[in-house]
Amino acid sequence: MKPTESTSEKSALLLIYTGGTIGMKEDPVIQALKPFNFSQILEEVPELGKFAYRIDTYTFDPLIDSSDIEPNLWLSLAGLIEEKYDEYDGFVILHGTDTMAYSASALSFMIEGLTKPVIFTGSQLPIGTPRTDGKENLISSVEIAAAKDTEGHAIVPEVCIYFDNVLMRGNRASKINSDNFRAFRSPNFPPLAEAGIHIRYNSGLIRRPAVWDARPVFHKSLDTRVSILKMHPGITPQIVRTILCGNDTRAVIIETYGAGNAPSKEWFISIVREASAIGKILLNVTQCMAGSVNMDIYATGKCLKEAGVVNGYDSTTESALGKLFHLLGQHTSSESVKTGLECDLRGEISK
Repeated sequence: MKPTESTSEKSALLLIYTGGTIGMKEDPVIQALKPFNFSQILEEVPELGKFAYRIDTYTFDPLIDSSDIEPNLWLSLAGLIEEKYDEYDGFVILHGTDTMAYSASALSFMIEGLTKPVIFTGSQLPIGTPRTDGKENLISSVEIAAAKDTEGHAIVPEVCIYFDNVLMRGNRASKINSDNFRAFRSPNFPPLAEAGIHIRYNSGLIRRPAVWDARPVFHKSLDTRVSILKMHPGITPQIVRTILCGNDTRAVIIETYGAGNAPSKEWFISIVREASAIGKILLNVTQCMAGSVNMDIYATGKCLKEAGVVNGYDSTTESALGKLFHLLGQHTSSESVKTGLECDLRGEISK
């Protein structure tokens, strides 16, 4: 990872390029997309110079394709933000779209007491193409990351995703479209801001720290022994037992139907009870894009609750995964993890 600097005044921002489509440009010789030198971002997006911010850049080396994102990247990002925290007013992270929601969710749990914006953005088309969405996404992300109120505090001191004119809480967003500029949605929580002629902030929804001058706590202990079981018609007892009771997992996210329902067959409930009895942490999230888990409505949901499955409420799968990695890294006690899962730690669930 290699830092570069530019000089300006007013707010100071760190632009972090991890990889992804936004940083690609067509090579005129071989006519293939290649990463460009991100220290020259002002040449590609000269509009950034009109802000008169100081914008420094930091490029990961090697660049990481979104599909290759691992928790080690999140540790590197958290470490970089911690190291540079006092030097900048905000951070903009350029990231591939496929796993952006996973990274934004993880960072939201890894940084407690955030007082400055951490904005993830990217693009569906490379920044060097004529119809790119990357320029607007980047320009607005920079403006939001630098925005302060009359007291000099950040307007949005959260980990967010900005895409196609909408600012979303990072642990509430999911990628829902692979070939549309509006690639992300936050179906269970309203936007934190919307960009039109002006950027309109939904101030009542934005989380703010209890103490503005306190330094955040950076949690860097992650336990990734988590699996995901997606319910589907025809699922077999062998598959369910392998995932729920496997020796290599501490926790399993069960993606259930509708409001948190699963098969009512005795073999299924029996395996769930078996997994719970041997200490597995089982978290119920819905497969639906919108809505919440309620295990008190139907008999199948009640059976899961009685078997020890924890309610994930309206959490996204991406957020549930990041939250479990974080809580498992903090606690050896399964009961402590379950207690944490039931709490709204970073605005990730509505209860």
